Amino acid sequence: MKLVLLFIFFAVGYSSFAQQDLVMDSIGSIKIKRDPRIELLSAKQSEINRRAAMMNITRARGFRIQVVNTQNRDEANSVKAEMLRRFPEHKTYLLYKAPNFRVRVGNFLTQKDAEATRKMIMSLYTGKGIYLISDMIEYRPLEDEDFSGME
Repeated sequence: MKLVLLFIFFAVGYSSFAQQDLVMDSIGSIKIKRDPRIELLSAKQSEINRRAAMMNITRARGFRIQVVNTQNRDEANSVKAEMLRRFPEHKTYLLYKAPNFRVRVGNFLTQKDAEATRKMIMSLYTGKGIYLISDMIEYRPLEDEDFSGME
């Protein structure tokens, strides 16, 4: 019984304390008094979320260049090392899908961008099949891009 009374006492006390910020005026509308620091915190959190979204790498439909498709792991590793040395601005991937090793280069949003790099790679490896592959790529949004449609 004491526990029930204690609970009721705290519930009533908390309820009356929580409603101190609500003020009812003469026409029946309610005005809420709140600390102005809440707006500041909200704005700061919004900016933090915006910057975090920009730093996150998202997945998008795009293109990669497949340089080699071989069953020899050493050959695939040497081609990957060559691509990293010659094209450091593009990320290089070594994929394994039994029984083949594949080396792919780049994260291109458009086929036009990928085709320009593909032509440079073809000049290095004449006579080899260098293919443009449609793939899910890693994409980092630019700072001025709108994030409203990404949710």
